[in-house]
Amino acid sequence: MRMSHFRHSCILVEDSDTKILFDPGSFSHGFEGIGGLDAILITHQHADHADADRLPALVEANPGAKLYADPQTAAKFGPAWTAVRAGDVFDVGGIQVTGAGGTHAVIHPDLPLVDNIAYLLGTKDEPGRLLHPGDSLFVPDVSVDILALPAAAPWMKLSETVDYLRAVAPRFAFPIHQEVVSDAGRGIYYARLKELASAGTEFRVLPEEEALQLR
Repeated sequence: MRMSHFRHSCILVEDSDTKILFDPGSFSHGFEGIGGLDAILITHQHADHADADRLPALVEANPGAKLYADPQTAAKFGPAWTAVRAGDVFDVGGIQVTGAGGTHAVIHPDLPLVDNIAYLLGTKDEPGRLLHPGDSLFVPDVSVDILALPAAAPWMKLSETVDYLRAVAPRFAFPIHQEVVSDAGRGIYYARLKELASAGTEFRVLPEEEALQLR
């Protein structure tokens, strides 16, 4: 799998001839010119994961892309979008996609919860080659090779991030959702995550808009 990070939670996954884009949101940059997508996957409705202003142009530029999102976002964006629920399994090209989780992490008890679908990408024999949890700390019951790790969020403490990284215990983890923290502040998060990851996990920051072969 090749990964490209377009800031925040937006990543492009390329495997063989299949291209899947996750969470093109308002904090992300550079995804606008991507073509040849097989699918666009959205974890939840918040603007930093689904930019309603820029999504139509992206969809128009990728007429062959299948469109998937959590149920609330799919209902909001219209019939072209397929709702994904926890337990749903479908194929995009040669990649098996499994929907998991189902609910956004709690920001505050007084705020309503929204849908959040975590996505596992892989094969029938290795369903967890990649996990994108969206805004959740969902721990799957399968082995995860690569984890897109929410590094900082209004709903999360650093200690929770570390515990989540250890619970999933991937071979490789890279940070996402970091645009809520200043450039200067990110180093604090990254240093602790690298230091406190389990012995079998490599934590590394992906270069922006540059494909990296991770497996």
